[in-house]
Amino acid sequence: MVGILIAAAVALALGLVGTPLAIRTFRRRGLGQLIQVDLPDAHQTKRGTPTMGGAVIIVGAVAGYLVVHLFSRGRTPFTPAGIMVVVTMVLLGAVGFVDDYLKIRNQRSLGLTKTAKFAGQALAAIVLGVGAWYWADAFRGISFIRPLGGTELHLILFLIWVFLLVSATSNGVNLTDGMDGLASGSMVLVVSAYVVIGFWQFRHLCGTPADTPGCYQFPAGESPQDLAIVAAAMMGSTAGFLWWNAPPARIFMGDTGSLALGGTLAALALFTNTQLLLAVLGGLYVVETLSVIIQVASFRLLQRRVFKIAPIHHHFELSEWPEFTVIVRFWILAGLAVAFGLGLFYAEFLAAGGTGG
Repeated sequence: MVGILIAAAVALALGLVGTPLAIRTFRRRGLGQLIQVDLPDAHQTKRGTPTMGGAVIIVGAVAGYLVVHLFSRGRTPFTPAGIMVVVTMVLLGAVGFVDDYLKIRNQRSLGLTKTAKFAGQALAAIVLGVGAWYWADAFRGISFIRPLGGTELHLILFLIWVFLLVSATSNGVNLTDGMDGLASGSMVLVVSAYVVIGFWQFRHLCGTPADTPGCYQFPAGESPQDLAIVAAAMMGSTAGFLWWNAPPARIFMGDTGSLALGGTLAALALFTNTQLLLAVLGGLYVVETLSVIIQVASFRLLQRRVFKIAPIHHHFELSEWPEFTVIVRFWILAGLAVAFGLGLFYAEFLAAGGTGG
């Protein structure tokens, strides 16, 4: 528990202190956000706001994780699963960074091509999948709150499944990142759930003195405590960034942050065996993604738009909701989804024979 608190505190401090330094540095170098012309007029005034702030989130999260393992008393051992979560975060952050940099260099709102971004996400997913299969010895199938029996996959199918998980989550967070603090605020809530899940699984590991009928089975040498530490570091770093990203934002995370955050959630879900539960915990991201899918499908098939504009948060903005109102209400929806997801997690534990002690 101490390691979790240290990781969160270190990452939070770096987020609070590092973000204003990044704001000044990025502004001095002209690394400002470009705004799509089809977005509401209120967004056009944000042109030039420093972007790529996701780099601060990544640095803070990695630093918080490393401090616990390298410098704290009673150092917690590294685990393959924890390392793979961090590697996935950094790889997808790098893809987002290139995308953001190309937007700024070319002075347009489009960076990497769809094919290039797809390839970057696929590379990160392959690294994660191979590491999970050969190194971390993760469950090689599909999970909801625990591994679903009879769903174990062959390596190629497993890698495809991991790619779908990574791509869906990173793109979902990316689509949500369209208003000041919307993605970062909701991410603090969702990743906090993984702090709880990882710690709860650690306290109820099979084969420990606290062994119960509802205990959780993990590969030898793995510990969900390390996953809770990663999640706590990401939570703290994102909260520190949110301090400066809350409306009116002084810096944006860009694709650097949104892809890294989404990839972190996908990796945490993979190693905690909560892959399908992530769709509940991250319900806001599912809604944002579905709004885009529905809009595109409706326009191509029926030549009609369901929403005034997609993703759906911009639809409400064009419906004359103030931006801050949209953000707060979507934060509430994200919080309700997290609460419901954690309720399902705990109910399953009790149903499996756990006592809740």
